[in-house]
Amino acid sequence: MPVAGSLAEAVGWMSSRGHLLIPLALTLWIAWGDLRTRRIPNYLTLGTAVAGLAYNFMGHGLPGLADGLLGMLLGCAFLILPYLWGGMGAGDVKALAALGAWLGPQLTVFLFCYMGIAGGVIALGYLAWQGILWQKIQEGWVFLLNLILCRPDGPPRPPSPSQLTEGIPYGVAIAVGMVVLTGAGGRL
Repeated sequence: MPVAGSLAEAVGWMSSRGHLLIPLALTLWIAWGDLRTRRIPNYLTLGTAVAGLAYNFMGHGLPGLADGLLGMLLGCAFLILPYLWGGMGAGDVKALAALGAWLGPQLTVFLFCYMGIAGGVIALGYLAWQGILWQKIQEGWVFLLNLILCRPDGPPRPPSPSQLTEGIPYGVAIAVGMVVLTGAGGRL
């Protein structure tokens, strides 16, 4: 009897999360590449986006395609400013946009929330490990104060190649967010 109950639970778990398993696998692939090379290849983000749009179109027709496109747009919109301010690479922006094509707008918002928390924890740990946490907190407060007082600290600059290889592979935070989203069954 316990085996049947376990099987029923497993089937229930799969049916409520099955649509998230392919994007989860793609996200883990993205994170692995980002962790290894500090780059997210265009073929992976483009392939993920095209497959996500096709999946939504085949499953739900034009409304599904529209949801996929809106998810892509949101994914890009969420990370474009951090990219322009030098906080992450273009691959991270493209990765979230590509996942948005699979997830649609609502789940893209949920993924953004989960990955933001994961990214914050990873960043704090990384800065503490580097011994520069307090310095970065002070710089952050100065940046926010300048922003509030409309005193820009100069134009935003994209990250230099050395920053991209020394910083945090944000694909890992995206993957942690996707793991949590899948575990939560697509709920916030």
